Amino acid sequence: QVQLVESGGGLVQPGGSLRLSCAASGSIFSINGMGWYRQAPGKQRELVAAITSDGSTNYANSLKGRFTISRDNAKNTVYLQMNSLNPEDTAVYYCSARVRTRLTVPYNEYWGQGTQVTVSS
Repeated sequence: QVQLVESGGGLVQPGGSLRLSCAASGSIFSINGMGWYRQAPGKQRELVAAITSDGSTNYANSLKGRFTISRDNAKNTVYLQMNSLNPEDTAVYYCSARVRTRLTVPYNEYWGQGTQVTVSS
């Protein structure tokens, strides 16, 4: 079993910053891609950013320059630094990871429980 636990969400004023963390634990042989998604009320879940095991990154076009994804492979942890936050960034943020639990099985995608980010004055 694999668990992803997010932390770092909360209430922040417009223009502020937050750093989200997501740690993977459990029966992990290797982790391929990791990513952050978000879902605002009444909207579909959307990709925020993704990062491969060798550090290649991909961002939603609208978020480039404000958000930065990074990972620590030794800690099985992915981070999302969010700057210049505005109310439109309010959402539940979820992390995901493609994890292989043994060498002989394919990668499966796992999700965290989500962390609320609220941008409001």
